[in-house]
Amino acid sequence: MNEEIDFIIDSAKEQMENAIAHLEKELRNIRAGKATPSMLAGVMVDYYGSQTPLSQVANVNTPDGQTISVQPWEKAMLQEIERGIMFANLGFNPMNNGEMIIISVPPLTEERRTQLAKQAKAATEHDKVSVRNARKDANNDIKKTDISDDMKKNAEARVQDLTDKYTKVIDEMYSKKEIDIMTV
Repeated sequence: MNEEIDFIIDSAKEQMENAIAHLEKELRNIRAGKATPSMLAGVMVDYYGSQTPLSQVANVNTPDGQTISVQPWEKAMLQEIERGIMFANLGFNPMNNGEMIIISVPPLTEERRTQLAKQAKAATEHDKVSVRNARKDANNDIKKTDISDDMKKNAEARVQDLTDKYTKVIDEMYSKKEIDIMTV
C-alpha cells in the first residue's frame, strides 16, 4: 500500500513542479527594464499559411539594452514578421529597414511598472492555486486508499510539506521578479 501513497505523492509533486515551470515561463514573458529576446517568445508569424513561432523564421538579438533586432532567414518574411509583432500586442513599434526589423524598447514608466508587477502577482496567484489543487487532489486520493488513519495522516502531512515548499518557491520567484520590475 505504501507504493500507492508514494505514487500519489509523486504525482502531486510533479503537478507542483509543472506549476513552477509554468510560472517561470510566465515571468520570463513579463518585461522588466531591459530588452531581451524572450520578449518576443510568444510572437507567431504566418509562415506560408501556418502559424510558426518567430524564433523558427528569424534570428532575434539584443544589440543593446534598449533594442531588439529581428533578422529573418528569408527577406520575404519581413512583412509577416512585422505583422506578427504588431498582432502580438506587446506595445512595440517595429521598424522595417528592408534588411531586418528593429524594435526600440521604450523605458518603463512608473505606472507601467506597477501594471507589470500586478501581472506578475496574478500569474503567481494562478500558480499557487495550481499547487493547492494538486494538494487537494492528492489528499482526496489518499482518503480513498485502504490504509490506516495514521498512515493517511502521515501521507497528508507529506503532501502539505510539499505544498509549503512549492508555495515558498513561488513567493520567492515573485519577490525577485517584482524587484526586477520596479528597479529603474
